[in-house]
Amino acid sequence: MVLSRDSAELIGLQAVAWLASNDELRPVFLGATGASESDFRAGLEDPEFQGAVLDFILMDDAWVAGFCEGLGLDLDSPRMARAMLPGGGEVNWT
Repeated sequence: MVLSRDSAELIGLQAVAWLASNDELRPVFLGATGASESDFRAGLEDPEFQGAVLDFILMDDAWVAGFCEGLGLDLDSPRMARAMLPGGGEVNWT
């Protein structure tokens, strides 16, 4: 399955909203990134911020599962969406 840019941004928006409503995980993100509560409001429609949130969620399989299960998404959706957002291209280390 290949996502369009619009679909990727929708998943990114859902990721920001999911993280903003997660009272246990949101403080971890805030502490790790230095983002503020107001950054969530400002970042809702910012593809770069959405990508940062997806990067954070993708760090832990349990977070990916919780996000995807809560929204009825396929487990590959966050990774595919991240690849479509700014800075999400595959890294080639060679």
